[in-house]
Amino acid sequence: MTTPIETVRSADGTKIALERSGEGQPVVLIGGAFSDRATAGGLAHVLAPHFTAVTYDRRGRGDSGDSDHYAVEREIEDLTAVIEGVGGRAGVFGHSSGAILALEAASAGAPIRRVVAYEPPYISDGFHRPAADLVDRLRALIAEDRRDEAVALFQTEAIGIPPQVVAGFRTTEMWPGLVALAHTLPYDVAITGPGNVLHPERLAAISVPTLVIAGTASMPWMLPGTRTAAGAIPGGRHLELAGADHGTPQSHPDVLLQPLLEFFA
Repeated sequence: MTTPIETVRSADGTKIALERSGEGQPVVLIGGAFSDRATAGGLAHVLAPHFTAVTYDRRGRGDSGDSDHYAVEREIEDLTAVIEGVGGRAGVFGHSSGAILALEAASAGAPIRRVVAYEPPYISDGFHRPAADLVDRLRALIAEDRRDEAVALFQTEAIGIPPQVVAGFRTTEMWPGLVALAHTLPYDVAITGPGNVLHPERLAAISVPTLVIAGTASMPWMLPGTRTAAGAIPGGRHLELAGADHGTPQSHPDVLLQPLLEFFA
């Protein structure tokens, strides 16, 4: 059973919209770039028979509000407000930049019971890193209302998708939805940090059980980065899912059910 849309207020007063489905211990689902609460709907449906699955619109998306000046700390406060609104303490599942947000929130002492980070996009040495000025370039394009170009820049520079593939994406039905969320791309880049560099001292501050998951069919730099992340977290566990890729939480959420059941339960 899915409840009607609820709202909570973050520390700065920003309205954050959320939905719950199922019953039991709450598990909050955090999406990455180009996502709103609907993106995690499939995973919420899979989890709902076992937990209270909570999806929410990160600030600037869907039915949530926003503020004039973005900071990662505000998103940690948003997540904290969501957790407090659904019981005061929760498990958290984060995907991509949402996985890094979940880890940063746990490091900062947010009321998180357990964390699963699915493919936090930390890039290890030896692999191409996004340029350090990417967030500034994205903001400039959005300020000039060149949202289409901002999406293309993010996909080529931050994700590493070849330009000819991005050109093909422009002709698909999904493109307008990506463009509609273009203004939030600097938020995701701010969360991953310049060059997607892993900061082990921040991960070392995490004191709750943490599982870092990667798919074997993902981009080559994903596995080394996730292994390093798990190793930097006290007691951190690492799991590789055979055949899974970066889109698995949306395309095949059932693949995640058993590991999430075992970990969160």
